[in-house]
Amino acid sequence: MLRTLTYPSSKCEAYLKSLENRISAYPTKLEGYLKKIAKEVKKKGDIALLEYTERFDKVKIDVDAFRVKEEEIERAYKEVSAELLSAIRLAIKQVRQFHEKNLPQSWIESFTKGIIVGQVVRPVSSCGLYIPGGKGGETPLISTVIMTAVPAKIAGVPRVVMVSPPRVDGSLHPALLVSAKEAGVDEVYRVGGPWSIFALAFGTATIPKVDLICGPGNIYVTLAKKLVAFQTGIDFLAGPSEVVVVADGSANPRFVVWDLLAQAEHDPESLSLLITPSKKLAKAVKALLPTELSILPRKEIAEEALKRRGAIILVSSLEEAIELVNRIAPEHLELAVENPEELLFEVKNAGAVFLGHYTPEAMGDYVAGPNHVLPTMGLARFSSALSADKFFKKINFLKYSKPALFAQAREVITLADAENLFAHAKAVRVRLEETS
Repeated sequence: MLRTLTYPSSKCEAYLKSLENRISAYPTKLEGYLKKIAKEVKKKGDIALLEYTERFDKVKIDVDAFRVKEEEIERAYKEVSAELLSAIRLAIKQVRQFHEKNLPQSWIESFTKGIIVGQVVRPVSSCGLYIPGGKGGETPLISTVIMTAVPAKIAGVPRVVMVSPPRVDGSLHPALLVSAKEAGVDEVYRVGGPWSIFALAFGTATIPKVDLICGPGNIYVTLAKKLVAFQTGIDFLAGPSEVVVVADGSANPRFVVWDLLAQAEHDPESLSLLITPSKKLAKAVKALLPTELSILPRKEIAEEALKRRGAIILVSSLEEAIELVNRIAPEHLELAVENPEELLFEVKNAGAVFLGHYTPEAMGDYVAGPNHVLPTMGLARFSSALSADKFFKKINFLKYSKPALFAQAREVITLADAENLFAHAKAVRVRLEETS
């Protein structure tokens, strides 16, 4: 079920190459189909949303019912346990505390006499949050509501909109509605799938368009975000969930097994990988896996993920393990080693890093504070986790006094002439000529 590879070897190198190039396997052939949906949403608006919701979600609703009313949200509180509400509030509190540390600031400075430069930071006017509904809307991703809405509200976005696929009875899960209310979401719509992304991007009679769309989704949702990215901001294109566990002989094999399964249960394409210099640990993990897997409700999904993409890689040292991590650039990296801090600053490419034996990736998914909306498919080489910063625009400004312009005019004219941009140079020359 879980292959064991030794590094370096030709088989291991082939496996690593497949991971390094995993974004190239993205099924872009679906884009043509999604363009047709986009065209329909542009042309027919709400009517197209109704048709696609009925066809794919098997839910028939009226246009008037798209937006969730305040009374429905109030009723949802009665259906959520006090224990769950307390957990939601703890998660919101700690996510808010973390993201408040990342707020960019406007600034103004004069580095040279007569020249003022600076940057004005402004939130986007509106954003849309896509929240997957899970199987039939019955596995609500409460944590994704929190991880997307809280940074948006901290940034000061005036209008935060949430869309999510309805359940078979046309409702949204009460826990989703409660978490949206607690996190400060302004509008909630019971519509999902790629058509909801196009609605957010183009606008309909019911759903006014937004400036930025964030949140994970399936391949159809992700490709829909790609198609609208030239006219609406997006966070990034997210693929299947990933975890790489780097572990030494001090790791508890059972902890490692469940950390691997925690990602494998997401999707048959999820990546669960153990890299270790300990043959003893590798053997123990393989021995435990079938037994632990047998009690997993999503056993078939996890088993398929482990078979397709999972592996144990044996390396000669932890330093070698980190070299492989930096090649793979995983979404989640667990350092299940005796002294994780010693390895942390050798990590160059990872969405988020979890240190030590008592920091499972699940803590980051829910309450720790750092965002769980992370770059996948190797995009951690150049992308970062979703943060409040994503919801801001940074507007540069500058001002020259007359003496400062004169002092640097010759350099500007020289550069403009070198680029054969006559008007650029002349725009400076005419100011010099004014007082000559």
